[in-house]
Amino acid sequence: MKATSNIYIAGHRGMVGGAIKRHLEKTGYTNLAYRTSAELDLRNQQAVDDFFATERPEYVFLAAAKVGGILANNTYRADFLYENLIMEANIIHAAYRYGVKKLLFLGSSCIYPKLAPQPLKEEYLLTGPLESTNEPYAIAKIAGVKLCEAYRDQYGCDFISAMPTNLYGIGDNYHPANSHVLPALIRRFHEAKETGQPSVTIWGSGTPRREFLYADDVAEACVHLMNTYSGRELVNIGTGEDLAIRELAELIKEVVGYEGALVFDTTKPDGTPRKLMDVTKLHNLGWKHKTDLKTGISLAYQDFLKNEFAMR
Repeated sequence: MKATSNIYIAGHRGMVGGAIKRHLEKTGYTNLAYRTSAELDLRNQQAVDDFFATERPEYVFLAAAKVGGILANNTYRADFLYENLIMEANIIHAAYRYGVKKLLFLGSSCIYPKLAPQPLKEEYLLTGPLESTNEPYAIAKIAGVKLCEAYRDQYGCDFISAMPTNLYGIGDNYHPANSHVLPALIRRFHEAKETGQPSVTIWGSGTPRREFLYADDVAEACVHLMNTYSGRELVNIGTGEDLAIRELAELIKEVVGYEGALVFDTTKPDGTPRKLMDVTKLHNLGWKHKTDLKTGISLAYQDFLKNEFAMR
């Protein structure tokens, strides 16, 4: 990409899309295109087609998605499948129709089988059953990967796919029920500290292991891949390091400054026992994460405090 290339960021107000926008602006890209959902409904094929016909982007970061934690994924199964399918299909097809030079599709680590060997290698895709609670979202993301492969195979489009691990950071969703585990715990510990609660309840047993990557790091990785990678195969984006949810909770508790007890509600689902990405391919392509987990959580907590009243 050149500094003046016309670059479209789908989902620029989401956590990942916002991080990509910040990184591009910081590194000197000056011709960025983006629309709010009110301005452009990505579920509307004609609207997406009209946007591409008018704007003619050369590069596309497809970071738009309907996302949420275990409860949201399991509750709104039809919405998560339909909306993610339709958005990615509309954008990928329009990118083909209007000659986009390169498109990067962002998926999710939940595309891998629930009991796949660890760490998760790119070739483990479609080798076993998915985790049931987020199966609709995972199927939609797998379809996006396969769309990119199919448009490459049939039409020669330079469409690539990247699978980030669990992400957190500036602009995250802190909804008390529908957010992912890390931002949910930031909010829960903060509110417990503010109200003097003697304990905080955490879903599940605390034993599942998860990997977390700061959103600004994933944005840097996406731009790196857009500029250096043109392979058919997807690329994992992660840290290659994980920890138990119990350890994560202790770390967030420390950052927030909460001094009460932890209680684990084992009636709630754990989800996949472990999700650790194999990032050998990404490291071989010349990129490695920079933000350690404690530093990233501190930055996320500062962002939460800045926006706390807007969340109520």
